[in-house]
Amino acid sequence: MSIKIHIHVTHRRHTNGQETIETQGTCVGEALHNFVAQYPGMKNELFDKKGALRHYIEIYLNKESAYPGELEKQLKDGDEIQIITFLAGG
Repeated sequence: MSIKIHIHVTHRRHTNGQETIETQGTCVGEALHNFVAQYPGMKNELFDKKGALRHYIEIYLNKESAYPGELEKQLKDGDEIQIITFLAGG
């Protein structure tokens, strides 16, 4: 099933500037892992050493927060995932 992933501007350097990519997956975690297989530079951006999402990454599914349990959320054809990165600074 075809899933669109919208890439946060800070991560587009890993996707050759692409704002949106298409991948496959039956759940959010599978889609993200397929995305990382296409764009390996995203692995360390999204996941920690234990395979959990980094604390500053928020996943939205069809414009709604997928928290909690975002990686287990089931997908259907045409769903859209947004990767949001919380930024801090002074």
